[in-house]
Amino acid sequence: MIAYLDTNVVVWLAQGNLKRISRKAKDMVAEADLLISPMVMIELEYLYEVDRIKLPARDVQRKVEHEIGVQVCTLPFPIVANIMLDQKWTRDPFDRMIVAQANANGLAYLVSADDEIAAHYPRTVW
Repeated sequence: MIAYLDTNVVVWLAQGNLKRISRKAKDMVAEADLLISPMVMIELEYLYEVDRIKLPARDVQRKVEHEIGVQVCTLPFPIVANIMLDQKWTRDPFDRMIVAQANANGLAYLVSADDEIAAHYPRTVW
């Protein structure tokens, strides 16, 4: 089973802040092959640049890769972008791409605490 992680979940996992993560989401993290959209990397770097997180994106990614096996998804961008075109429920390019990435990979699970994502992506786990 494949599950994608939303940006906030990656941050919480990297910080070891498991109190922020629901029991159902923790179970999914423990059981699934974990991926992140390359867009998560970009959002992590933005968060670092505005001092919302303490490590740059590459360091966060290496940390979660080493600790729990999270990999960056390598699906071709044109496939993901084509699905992204149908994500009209938000103007947020990060959310659009992250949801499209999970959708493009066989409607994979997406671990996210975002209520708006959950309302529009049926395989959201939280």
